[in-house]
Amino acid sequence: MNMNIPFQNTYVHLPPRFFTRQTAVPVKAPRVIRFNAPLADELGITCDDSIEIAEVFAGNRQPGGADPLAQAYAGHQFGGFSPQLGDGRALLLGEVIDSAGQRRDIQLKGSGPTPYSRMGDGRAWLGPVLREYVVSEAMHALGLPTTRALAAVTTGETVYREAGGLPGAILTRVASSHLRVGTFQYFAARRDQDGLQALYDYTVARHYPHVEGPAHLLAEVIRRQARLIAGWMAVGFIHGVMNTDNTAISGETIDYGPCAFMDAYHPQTVFSSIDAHGRYAYDNQAHVIVWNMAQLATALVPLMPDQDEAIEDFTALVHAMPDQIETEWRSAFGRKIGIARATTADAALIGDLLARMADNRADFTNTFRALYSGSARDQFLDPAAFDDWETQWRARLTAEQDPKGIMAIANPAFIPRNHRIEQMIEAAVSGDFAPFERLLTVLANPYQDQPEASDLARPPHPSEVVQQTYCGT
Repeated sequence: MNMNIPFQNTYVHLPPRFFTRQTAVPVKAPRVIRFNAPLADELGITCDDSIEIAEVFAGNRQPGGADPLAQAYAGHQFGGFSPQLGDGRALLLGEVIDSAGQRRDIQLKGSGPTPYSRMGDGRAWLGPVLREYVVSEAMHALGLPTTRALAAVTTGETVYREAGGLPGAILTRVASSHLRVGTFQYFAARRDQDGLQALYDYTVARHYPHVEGPAHLLAEVIRRQARLIAGWMAVGFIHGVMNTDNTAISGETIDYGPCAFMDAYHPQTVFSSIDAHGRYAYDNQAHVIVWNMAQLATALVPLMPDQDEAIEDFTALVHAMPDQIETEWRSAFGRKIGIARATTADAALIGDLLARMADNRADFTNTFRALYSGSARDQFLDPAAFDDWETQWRARLTAEQDPKGIMAIANPAFIPRNHRIEQMIEAAVSGDFAPFERLLTVLANPYQDQPEASDLARPPHPSEVVQQTYCGT
């Protein structure tokens, strides 16, 4: 085997009840769709043989040093607690130390059933694999913490979903770790004190070596999550399944299922077909993450010697989180309108613009991008609604040194628009991966004007509007 992956695995040394060791289920005829060579270089992975790449990242060959396992975890799904979830269609191949000295997981997603599959087939079909590849790489280019896509391969097999038979595929995902709020919930729900302590110690050593005690860990996770959710909202991103098992302790965006980016702005925008009541709508994400952190706090309480005191301290941390999110949100949206350090008074100016955008069905991404070009009013059904706001905004900008420069790097020209993602998937199912490659190329530089790709910045025509997105499991 020519491929070299410099594995240095640690999770496998945790107690056996943390995971199940197993190998991937081989597939019929794997072929490479895309191999992320620059990311592979960061991870120290060397290989130039496309056949071997396909075999390894389909799970047909196990590279030296790999120790594949499926992780156990629990989680609240749409508010209901499931005491056992786990990797139902994924395997952690192992860990590597990247070129920046950071430990990162390499995981196969769609590699076959595990003991945690809950009657599922453990497979993935092509659409969700390509969606996660494109959107996670776009999120990275947008500057938001996220898992990455290392490889996508087709399997040569058919996966059956509600829509019938679909082409199978496997994604190789890279993450700082796959530790989740639900991982802590798994051991807390079982009253497994030793397991909870081992998980805490591992998490601190891997992600937060500076923390001193569970309260400090909770505060650090809250801080990262507050910044992440504000970042999502600043680019119009809607995760779609903010369950506690999809909330990473590292503060990365993880598990791109029915995710989507807004076109026309409305705070209660929902795309996910499984979110019938809008629990994870765009504007609700800031509330849900607080609820998720409360679940993490609850899981950490048993680690404290004085649990009554811990409940009081943890509650204070969780209750302070909305103000942290508001601060991060104000900072992110302040930059979007050219204000380097937005104040509480600026929040009203930002909120006024968003309200006018909602009333006028203004495109979220294009409106902010057009602010410094002088064409933002064209995004409004009633341009006068923008004119009224613009007068106040221009007056505020007189106090800023470089508002255009601030806006240029805070407002992307390109996002993975839902209709383009759907068109890309439809083409790929027919064997045409050119739209997939084009999206990856353009979205790698989202803050740059790319006139030749102006069609990818266009909002959908009425016939192209995507009403719902789907999980794919």
